[in-house]
This record gives sequence, C-alpha cells and structure tokens, in this order.
Amino acid sequence: MPRSREPDLDELLVKCEEVYKKGLLSLWIPLLLNERPLYAYEALAAVEELSHGTVRAEEGSTYRALNRFEDLGVLRSEVRDSDIGPRRRYMLTDKGTTMLWEFARRNIAIFRAPPVKERLDAVLGEGVDGGSQAWTWPRMVW
Repeated sequence: MPRSREPDLDELLVKCEEVYKKGLLSLWIPLLLNERPLYAYEALAAVEELSHGTVRAEEGSTYRALNRFEDLGVLRSEVRDSDIGPRRRYMLTDKGTTMLWEFARRNIAIFRAPPVKERLDAVLGEGVDGGSQAWTWPRMVW
C-alpha cells in the first residue's frame, strides 16, 4: 500500500489553526466588552487592530458568537437608533465578567508562568534555523 503524502508546513498550520481559531472569539468578545459596550462592527475592527491584523473575524462568525453568548447570559444587547437605522449594541453581563476572569485565569494566565514563557520566548526569539530570525505577526482568518 502506498504511503500517503506528508502535509507541508502550511497544511499543518491550517489544520492546527482550524481547531485553535474556533475558540478565539470566546476570549476576544468578552475581553473587548469588558472595556465598554460595542456594536458588532466595532468588535470586528478591534479584534483586527489589537491582534496587529493577525486575527480577522468574519461577520457571520462574530454574529453567531454574539448570539450564542447572549443565549448563555454572558452578554446582553440593546437596540439603538442611528442614522442608518437600528443597531444592536452588546455589553457584558456580571456572569460574562465572571466567565472572562475565570477563562483567562484557567487558559491564558498559564502563558505568563516562567517555564511556559521561557519556552515561548526561546521559540519566538530564535526561529527554526537557530539564528536570530525576525518574528512577524501571522495572519489568521476564520
């Protein structure tokens, strides 16, 4: 039986990032709403800006996440009139604030721990060839 072709680096990254990116809005949306209420289009722009353009959420993904969070009681929304018609503005609930804190404590703060941070610094600082390869922001879209 012929051996299957091994995926190249880009294919491997796409497979890994597909799983990784599915959960990104679970952090980005509450993180942004923790600062102030936002309209969906503001959240889209803020994610792209804060990630230096490496993460770009598609409109449909953002609205699905917002609706899911609202159904779970993590956020609430209100409709406001504007020059172009009614717009829905989203804000974090107390439950959402607690969820964000716990999510960050359990899943994000670990990257601040010295053993993990040192390993990440070593990977990002040296690159694959062991030299001082310049690190650049990757671009991710979901």
